[in-house]
Amino acid sequence: MATKNEKAHGIIHTAAAASALVGGGLAQLPGSDAPILAGLQSAMIISLAEVHGVGITKTAAIDLLLTFTATIGGRTLSQFLVGWLPGIGNAINASTAAALTEAVGWAADAHFSPAA
Repeated sequence: MATKNEKAHGIIHTAAAASALVGGGLAQLPGSDAPILAGLQSAMIISLAEVHGVGITKTAAIDLLLTFTATIGGRTLSQFLVGWLPGIGNAINASTAAALTEAVGWAADAHFSPAA
């Protein structure tokens, strides 16, 4: 049976991989991936809350997502600057989406973890 830590790792890495696919696939349409990424990250936050035995609504997860994604401006800027470059833009957007999803996931995991 997987530990809470192992489950959290799996949830975060799976969401980050999915985010990379979305970010890379939609790189030439700036902003088109934002709703999909928000949905993936909200689902990740809800799943992490469940792993830690915390009840959370979708609205509360979205509120946390907004709190955790203060760096979204950097993602938007990179997407507008290089998103239209085939290949390079796709790679940059994919890695940025994955990195931000990982950051949000670890922030959420820390938020829901009981204080040591």
